[in-house]
Amino acid sequence: MQHDQRATLIHMANQIAANLQSSDDAAAGVRAHLEKFWARSMKERLIGCLDDADCDLSPIARQAVEQMAEQRRQAS
Repeated sequence: MQHDQRATLIHMANQIAANLQSSDDAAAGVRAHLEKFWARSMKERLIGCLDDADCDLSPIARQAVEQMAEQRRQAS
């Protein structure tokens, strides 16, 4: 079940990235959307999958999630 939930989150993040890909800073837009509308647990699950081989985030979505992860590292 957890894998299915993670796959769904990855799919949703990739859809957001696809919708924002033509903006000037698409990764920042994706990150802002995730920060504003997604639950903390959803964001943490995405951050947790960054190092996994099956984490198929698009380049824009990956950059946004990496930015969130970096922000959390700096805050702690």
